[in-house]
Amino acid sequence: MGNYHELKDLPIAMNANDLSKALGLSRAGAYNLMDDKGFPTLRVGKRKIVMRDSFLDWLERNISSGM
Repeated sequence: MGNYHELKDLPIAMNANDLSKALGLSRAGAYNLMDDKGFPTLRVGKRKIVMRDSFLDWLERNISSGM
């Protein structure tokens, strides 16, 4: 999980930098994922964030389905 060693280390609200570290993606890759229709991105003004619990739910669903 990148620079995060355990799930509890993930921030409650994750930005693209956090997501890229957690998944081992580039920052551009994280933004692309955050723009995906099925990804639980919240937009706050111009900022894009994903809540940790929503991210973990999404991850579990997509690992199970083979993305």
